Parts: sequence; structure tokens; C-alpha cells
Amino acid sequence: MTVLQPFRSLNSAQRRAFTACFLGWTLDAFDFFLLTFCLDAIAATFHVSLATAAKSIFWTLLMRPVGAIVFGALAEKFGRRPTLMLNVVSYSVFVMASAFAPTFGWFLAMRALFGVAMGGEWGVGAALALESLPAEGRGFFSGLLQEGYVVGNILAALVYLAFPYLHGTGSFSAWRVLFVMGAVPSLSLLLLLRKVEESPAWLAQRRAAKVKTSAARRSRLVAVLQYLPSLLALTVLMTALMAFSHGTQDLYPTFLKHDRAIRGVALSTIAIVGNVGAVLGGIWFGGYSERVGRRRAIITAALLSIPMIPLWAWSHTAVMLAAGGFAMQFMVQGAWGVIPVHLNEMSPPAVRAIFPGLAYQLGNVLSSRNSVLQAAAAAKYFGGQFAPVLAITVVIVAVIVMVVTALGREAKGADLSRI
Repeated sequence: MTVLQPFRSLNSAQRRAFTACFLGWTLDAFDFFLLTFCLDAIAATFHVSLATAAKSIFWTLLMRPVGAIVFGALAEKFGRRPTLMLNVVSYSVFVMASAFAPTFGWFLAMRALFGVAMGGEWGVGAALALESLPAEGRGFFSGLLQEGYVVGNILAALVYLAFPYLHGTGSFSAWRVLFVMGAVPSLSLLLLLRKVEESPAWLAQRRAAKVKTSAARRSRLVAVLQYLPSLLALTVLMTALMAFSHGTQDLYPTFLKHDRAIRGVALSTIAIVGNVGAVLGGIWFGGYSERVGRRRAIITAALLSIPMIPLWAWSHTAVMLAAGGFAMQFMVQGAWGVIPVHLNEMSPPAVRAIFPGLAYQLGNVLSSRNSVLQAAAAAKYFGGQFAPVLAITVVIVAVIVMVVTALGREAKGADLSRI
């Protein structure tokens, strides 16, 4: 009953806005994580190495800042709602195009364009959701919104489980079917978005803009550069957090296959259990941040991830690996659950649709070769074993997350009703 209480405080318009933004991020993540489960099969289809196939993850992450800028600028000018609708159409089209890629080069190009679309969704969706919600309970909704990313991962694991012929690397390219399936539900989200109301903060800004001078309006175009120090600080934080998340997720299915010889139902089950932990962690730490502040919640989650390493990376049975995955992702996504509200509260009001998304996606760029480097390090230094690389990654990035967060400022309770 306590968990449902925040929803009872919302009116119907606020519920629709939050639900649409949550589903948008969920389906975007679903399309992304299909790739991580199918990496072996894609490498076999195009006759490339696993490290080469992992470049498709790199290009997706690399192009996300472009989407943050393009779609963020459109959202500032034309509104959050129509921009989010365009964004959903865009990533659905590029997922579909990926499914029919005739060559690996074409596949990389489609994944890069998908990265542009994916990069726009988070910032615009978070702005629309958080600007539409009341300040009370904002941390809870932040945690739930961010975990749409994890729910997308769970959906990808369930779909992978439903296609057993994907569990090998045979000649049948079943991954193409999955990519087509990934595009269809994303397009259906447009029906819900049609009923979503525009952000009250953006509407208020548009009314105020009618009485502003043209020079004042033009100043918005350079507002991001005016806040460059803040942007750089948030980018450093997001770089560490991206390495925290992707460093524990992207190659974990590969680790289970190659280090522990776990495939099929057991692999999908471990992934699902880990992601259930992630959802619960994001929601719990999001709510916890309402009591202790955003920074302390992030630092606590990052610190507690380190003791989880032995269970997560060095276990040998499916049951223990599932328990380790649950514990690790509870902490990793616990830190992440605070991020949507923290970035929006830290961002200058005039560029809220651009600023958080740009910092988020620039962090993606700076950590975009994470999976490639992890795969290469495993092959070069650890005889192809991924466990040592995963463990080292967690220790390094958790410490960086704690230090950078501690050096930042606290903005809990900032007014998001104005632009």
C-alpha cells in the first residue's frame, strides 16, 4: 500500500505522462538489450569476431549525444510531447532497418542511427515526466522512471528465452526476427502519447516567451555554453555511472556463456533475477534519496556494490550467480535510480530538455568503448576469462562515482515547475 501511495497523489494527466515516458524508455532499452543477448549470433551471421561485433554497442553509445542535442533542441522549441513522438518513430524505424542489414557495415550504420534516436529519448522523456509531476515523491518516481531501462533488459531476456534456437551460434539468423519484434511495440506507444498533455513548465515558458524580446529568446541558443562548467562536472559523473552500468551488464551474458558455460533457460533466468534486483534497487534508493539527499543515496549504493563482487563474478553455480546478479544490480541501479531527478534538479531551467540528456549521453560517449576494452582485456590478459575484468571494473568505477558525487552539490527539492 505504501508503494502505491505516490501514484494516488497523481491526477490522470500526470499518470498518463509518467506512464508514457516510462514505457518509452523501457521499449528503447528493450531494443538496445536485444543486441547484447544476440551478440554471438550476430558475429556468426556476419562472420566477424566477438570483439568486432561488440563495436555495434560502441557505435550505439557513441551517437547518443547527437540525439540528446537534436531532440533536446526540438523539445525546447516545439514541446516535449511531439518531440518524444518523433523520437519513438525514429528508434523504431532504425531497429527495423537493423533487422534487414545485408552486411556488417550496414548493421553498424543502423545501430549508429539507432543511437541517435536512443540518445534523444532519455532527456526529453525525463523532462516531460518530472516537469509534469509534483515535487513530493519526486525521488521515488525518478527511481521508477530510470528502471524502465532495466525493465527493457528483462523483456529482452524473456524474449531471448522464448527463442531457444538463439542460444547457439548456428546459421539461422533468428536475431533478425527479434529486432522486428522489438520495433512493433515501440510504434504502438504513439497511441498513448497522443493522449499525453504537454509539460506545464514548457507551456508556461511559451506563454512568457510571447512578451520577451527576440534577443532574450536568442539567448537560449547559447545557454548551454554559459553553463559549461556544470555540464562538464555532470558529464564526468555520468561517464563513471555509465561505466558502472554498462560495465556490469553488457558483457555479463557473454561471461555466463564463456566463463561458466551457462546458456538457455539458466542464462535468461540469471539475467531476469539480476534485473529484478535492479528495479527494486532503483526504486528503493530513489525513495531513500528523499530522506538523505541525492548525493548520499548515490554514494551509499556505489559503496555497497564492492562487497557484492565475489558473489557476482566468482560464483560457479546458477543459483549463486543469480543471487550475485540480484545483489550487484540492486546497488548499481540503486545509484542510477537517483540520476533522473538529480540531473534535472542540477540543470539550468532554460535548457532542461537539453542539459540533462546531453550530460547523460556525453558520459555514454566517454565510456562507449567499455565493452570493447573489456572484451580485449579478457582476451589479452586473462586467457579469455571475463570474471577478473568485470570485478576490476566495478572496483574502479564505484570509487570514481563516490568521489565525483561527493565533490558535487546537493540540489534536492529544486523547483522544476519553471523554465
